[in-house]
Amino acid sequence: MIRNVRAYFVVGVLLIASSCGEYQKIVKSTDYEYKLKKAREFYDKKDYTKSSQLYAELVNIYRGTNRSDQVYYYLAKSNFGQHDYLMAGHYFRQLIKEFPRSSFAEESQYMVGYCYYLDSPTPRLDQKTTQDAIDALQLFINIFPSSSKVADANKLIEELREKLVYKSYMNGRLYYDLGDYRASVISLTNSLKEYPDSKYREELMFYLLKSKYLLGENSIEEKKRERLNSELDEYYTFVDEFPNSKFRKEADRFFANTKKMMNLKDEEVKK
Repeated sequence: MIRNVRAYFVVGVLLIASSCGEYQKIVKSTDYEYKLKKAREFYDKKDYTKSSQLYAELVNIYRGTNRSDQVYYYLAKSNFGQHDYLMAGHYFRQLIKEFPRSSFAEESQYMVGYCYYLDSPTPRLDQKTTQDAIDALQLFINIFPSSSKVADANKLIEELREKLVYKSYMNGRLYYDLGDYRASVISLTNSLKEYPDSKYREELMFYLLKSKYLLGENSIEEKKRERLNSELDEYYTFVDEFPNSKFRKEADRFFANTKKMMNLKDEEVKK
């Protein structure tokens, strides 16, 4: 049994060594047509590490020929196959820049956005890549409105926008959680303006109301009445839009406390 295991091990090592030796011959070959053929074979076998290495060399060799865009395309796809979306996106952009009329241009334009999409970080991190993905996918839709990928692009844009909405919501909540109610009011107001149809709208409006209430409650006397008046306006806006909100009891409590702080009678309060 031990002898058999050793024999299999030796055979395996020899096969690997032989395979590496053959690949090195391809790498060192100056027969570029042969090398291009082998690069495609590696790509078709999903051996993207080897195909990307060969295509990276062939980019300069075939520059200016009628197969230059093809080399760029498979170099980009090989990097994509290795989950290197940064480099894949770079080569797809290069293809579009150098060969805007290429037969690969439509897919490449979509893939630029898709690579950004796959590289888009969690909402807690900076969302520049997310915005880049939205811009690239929207550009794809604008350039190729009849493409079969337009529906997919729209779905990705919707998902990416939801991430931006959540990021905006988290920013507003962060200032509230830190007790910086002035910054919270500004951030939450901006979020509601930028994303009026946000699925977090009810919570955003409630925390805006609460932030205004707490800001007014803790203000100096010269600013208290003005800020509490703003909180009253926010209360009416909130209950008009969400009369059965899960936050209604707490909102009503703010309203009652605000009337006491301002010494307002019921008939003096806007209905």
